[in-house]
Amino acid sequence: MPKPSPVRSPSNSSLGTDANERSRSESGARVETVPPRARRSFSAAEKLRIVKAADACLASGTRGALEALLRQEGIYSSLLSAWRVQLGAHGASGLVARKPGRKPKLDAKDVRLAEQAKRIAKLERRVYIAEAVIALQKKAHELLGLTLPESGEQS
Repeated sequence: MPKPSPVRSPSNSSLGTDANERSRSESGARVETVPPRARRSFSAAEKLRIVKAADACLASGTRGALEALLRQEGIYSSLLSAWRVQLGAHGASGLVARKPGRKPKLDAKDVRLAEQAKRIAKLERRVYIAEAVIALQKKAHELLGLTLPESGEQS
C-alpha cells in the first residue's frame, strides 16, 4: 500500500523543503491525509431525473446550462451518456442498479438441488459402509462358528 502524501501548506512549498518533509514523514512524524470519499450510488429515480434535466438543458439550447447541471450533480458527461444508453436500450428499468460482479451460474433453486444431491451422495456412502460392516460381521461370525440372533429381515 503506498504511503499517503503529506498535505503541504503554501509557505512550506515555496521554501523548497521537500527533502526535509520526506525525511520527517518517513521518520514517523504525523502526516495528515484526507480519507477517501465513499463511492456514490444513484437510484433509478435519480438517474432518470438527471437525464431528463440534461435533456431540458439541451432543449433550451445553452451548453452552459448542461455544464452547470453536471457540476451541480457532481457527475461526468460520460456517466450521463452511459445512463442515456441504458435508458434508450432498456427503458427506465435499464437504470436500475445491478449487483456488481459476475452473474451466478446457478439460481437459488439450482443451488438447493446441488446441496440436496451432495447430501444424498453422502448418505448413500454411509449406507454402503454400514452394509459392508454388517457383511463383514456376518463372515466373522461364520468363521468363528457363532450363531447370529435371528432378525425379522434377511438379506
